[in-house]
Amino acid sequence: MDTPEERTPELPDTRTGPPFMAGERESLEAWLEFYRATLPIKVGGLTASQLCQAAVPPSSMTIVGIVRHLSDVERYWFSNVAAGSAEVARYKAENSDADFNDYSEAQALADVAAYTEELASVRELAAAVTDLDAPLPALRHGQQLNLRWVYTHMIEEYARHLGHVDLLRECVDGRTGY
Repeated sequence: MDTPEERTPELPDTRTGPPFMAGERESLEAWLEFYRATLPIKVGGLTASQLCQAAVPPSSMTIVGIVRHLSDVERYWFSNVAAGSAEVARYKAENSDADFNDYSEAQALADVAAYTEELASVRELAAAVTDLDAPLPALRHGQQLNLRWVYTHMIEEYARHLGHVDLLRECVDGRTGY
């Protein structure tokens, strides 16, 4: 008897949209959390092979590459910039494009699980910053920035890459609409 291929967990869509009437921080955090919750839904039910499929030629972009990228982006902005630590990138420590390109089918499912682990850590770090306007410990291109800027950037980062995942997922298995 054949055993089914291992897949990413299929999660029910229990998301609720961000509130229409909210303060600034509540609104920024709600949008970021909405997008963070969207990624596991979009990748749910995929095999390692499907996660690693470059489905939109000539692009080499894959779903697992995007998941790895978002894990590293979360770590950079919240661990290194917001908290001022010197965390090494999970994937691109030695190669700046490794998050997108140095994946493998053998590691793909673990990479998806690592995304969730990264979120647990960075949420705590962001919560420790109490003032959206206060300069963060690290600089970006020699400039100070605040948590408001980081939240806004992360919302933009997710919005862009979730669109990529939509297209890739449709090409991989025809699934649409999340």
